[in-house]
Amino acid sequence: MMTYDQIAALIAFAFVSSITPGPNNLMLMASGANFGLRRTLPHMMGVAVGFVFMIVLVGVGLMQIFDLYPMTQIILKTASVTYLIYLAYRIATAAQPHAKSVADAGRPLGFGQAAAFQWVNPKAWTMALTAISVYTPGAHMLGDVAGVALIFGIVNLPSIGCWTYLGQQMSRVLTSSTRLRAFNVTAAGLLLASLYPILMPHG
Repeated sequence: MMTYDQIAALIAFAFVSSITPGPNNLMLMASGANFGLRRTLPHMMGVAVGFVFMIVLVGVGLMQIFDLYPMTQIILKTASVTYLIYLAYRIATAAQPHAKSVADAGRPLGFGQAAAFQWVNPKAWTMALTAISVYTPGAHMLGDVAGVALIFGIVNLPSIGCWTYLGQQMSRVLTSSTRLRAFNVTAAGLLLASLYPILMPHG
């Protein structure tokens, strides 16, 4: 069982890792700007629930699969890069100049899509692996794993919600198709930049 000091440290880690820029937050900011907070709620919930589910599976031994079958790491890396490039394209082309309104220009990511995205999100993998290895050392007891997942669930949702709200507030100045397109292209570029850690060789 975690001590109070460990719980406090975990809360701090969950907050810092959840609030800092990454694929999820960049996508939520873009969605907030393009579709508003209400239409982005399923995306937000998908991120929060999907990541909690990932932590639980990692904690109960999912990583043993990667140890037994190293090829799965290459498959995951390829899927991550491919899907992030696709999402960057979706963001960059979200503002259609002939759409009747911003809400008509495409649609936000759904709950299932956002939850599934966690499995090809390199930052989510890093967060989950760090949380489990540091805060449930040794034998990963189910109670400790559940505690880590619960804390992340509580901290993560309001953290990512800040990015959605930021995007919604930015929509006040993105009042023309030109400005919105420029914003979306910039957000897409930042999302592609988040691929750097998995594309560059280690060492």
